[in-house]
Amino acid sequence: MKNNLLEIKDLVVDYGIIRAIKGINLNVEEGSIVAILGANGAGKTTTIRTINGVVKAKSGKILFDGENIMNKLPYKLASKGIIQSPEGRLILRGLTVEQNLLVGAYSLKAETIEIKNTDGTITKKRKSVRIRRNEALNEVYGYFPILKERRKQQASTLSGGEQQMLAIGRALMAKPKLLLLDEPSLGLAPLIVQEIFGIIQKIKEAGNTILLVEQNAYQTLKIADYVYVLELGKVKTEGKAADLLKDEQLVEAYLGKQK
Repeated sequence: MKNNLLEIKDLVVDYGIIRAIKGINLNVEEGSIVAILGANGAGKTTTIRTINGVVKAKSGKILFDGENIMNKLPYKLASKGIIQSPEGRLILRGLTVEQNLLVGAYSLKAETIEIKNTDGTITKKRKSVRIRRNEALNEVYGYFPILKERRKQQASTLSGGEQQMLAIGRALMAKPKLLLLDEPSLGLAPLIVQEIFGIIQKIKEAGNTILLVEQNAYQTLKIADYVYVLELGKVKTEGKAADLLKDEQLVEAYLGKQK
């Protein structure tokens, strides 16, 4: 049985006198894709920004790997392995594709790994930051070959879909324990959306844990393991994605007819 990497308990978030998040509970199992769905204003982005420390919570708990991380500074959360690919992509203009990616690797540190020998003994090997950065870069280029082709191109000249790939790739460069994806399909053509979601599925299959915030219900339900549907700052319903996908009335009522 896998452990919950992230646990949110009775989370409350206020914007001034407005209560944006009203005591939600949410779990993200290690190695899974968990999605937060809902209409505009439901509290999806507020939830993810509270997890990564950009928005401060009023009360509740956010447990990451058993530690309460609520209201810690974003850079400290990044150092723990919570990395976000933000809504709107936020590509760094004036930098090339590869330079954008390398910015994402700024928090990487050297690490010592243990290798089990054939005779049962253990050998310790130290990986430098340079080696880890190159490994991460090759991994990202494996997911997004178009980025490798255009690695010397100005990032601002990429298409919308390519910029979204770059934003996800930049987040992956940090070797996240928890990858936060905020509206990765926003503003993209349907065929590009399908491609992006296919790559997200591959990232999960490689062993990554993903919390996905989306409005595109159908595409999300196809790849997620578990889903929370927010409505006005509350969890309206939750369940296995495969089960919710069969509930056409629920999908149409709360998530729209996107395909």
